Amino acid sequence: MRRDPAHWIAFGLGSGLARWAPGTVGTLWAWVAFLVLERWLGATGFGVLIGTGTLLAVWACTRTAQHLGTADPGAIVCDEVLAFWTVLWVLAPASWWTQAAAFVLFRFFDTAKPGPVGWADRYFKQHAGQPGIGWRQGLGILVDDFVAALCTLLVMAVVVRLWD
Repeated sequence: MRRDPAHWIAFGLGSGLARWAPGTVGTLWAWVAFLVLERWLGATGFGVLIGTGTLLAVWACTRTAQHLGTADPGAIVCDEVLAFWTVLWVLAPASWWTQAAAFVLFRFFDTAKPGPVGWADRYFKQHAGQPGIGWRQGLGILVDDFVAALCTLLVMAVVVRLWD
């Protein structure tokens, strides 16, 4: 991680180096970071952070995947961080219980990869005969998590609609 700033970004400042469930640890880190940062950034600031962070993350994910020689290393968690920040940003202001429900739903969609999440994950995977790891795989690391975030938000919207 010390050799390249891309690794710091891709590994979620080290949260992706957890021995168990790095994606879950990265998502928990994202939640805590959101709670701390939202006080200073506000809605617009978070939008800028997510947009800028996504552009940086494509570079960081691509470079880190290339260095590790794996198209989608499990230690890369900036995808979970940015996607879950997006969920919390859209839901804000939200109660602790709403955020917890969003966390559970997001982790479900990210790990089980049902429907569109699985499609997005497979679409960007490296296939036999393709050249080495490139920006397509770096982007793909992020896309399936953003689709998981969208699915989370859709389920939350349906539940709210049915609840009212």
